[in-house]
Amino acid sequence: MGQAFAAEGAEVWVTDVDAAALAEVPEAWRASQVDASDEASVASLFSEIETAWGGLDVLCANAGIAGPTALIEDVALTDFRSCVAVNLEGAFLAAKYAAPMMKRAGAGAMVLTSSTAGQYGFPNRAPYASAKWAVIGLMKTLAMELGPFGIRANAICPGAVEGPRMQGVMEREAAAKGMSYAAVYEGYAKGTSMGSLVRAEDIADMAVFLASPRARMVSGQVIAVDGHTVNPDPKL
Repeated sequence: MGQAFAAEGAEVWVTDVDAAALAEVPEAWRASQVDASDEASVASLFSEIETAWGGLDVLCANAGIAGPTALIEDVALTDFRSCVAVNLEGAFLAAKYAAPMMKRAGAGAMVLTSSTAGQYGFPNRAPYASAKWAVIGLMKTLAMELGPFGIRANAICPGAVEGPRMQGVMEREAAAKGMSYAAVYEGYAKGTSMGSLVRAEDIADMAVFLASPRARMVSGQVIAVDGHTVNPDPKL
């Protein structure tokens, strides 16, 4: 996502809880190790942003973890809470600390990452789906609350995105269902009318659009970038 914004001339600040991941961030960008679910860590980040930049034009609240893949009766409450803490509370904290800076500027754009799991029910993904549905409620509220200050809020709902995180989800699902990884992968692809998984670039391009003046009257919207999911659980 950072590359897409940088290509448009934006200054980029990337955060991650994983220090190793931040080591790969281009030198021209800023980077901070932040735990999205820890308020002190998030507050410190935004204080640093305000000192360095004096404000913030765009917030992409994109932190997330897959959470457990299991039947509801096999999900531990601690695992449920951990998933919600990152996926939902992380977005809440980011918006909480970005809002004052954007209000002072009288403008801003917040792009929250939900999921197609925030639009459908997904068997074996109760913690993740619950958090992603809640992200949409948060976004809708932000759009109403912050709109009078010139601040827009929207949510992107990615489908299955190619990459290590989705691979892990599919591997766990294959193991839980006694299926091959290839069969699960094919099921996800066939669950879309486009017959394909999503690329990270597809999500980044939509985020850039939503943050741009071209989307000046787009707010409070849930936009799926998923190849048109037609069956949220094509493997059953």
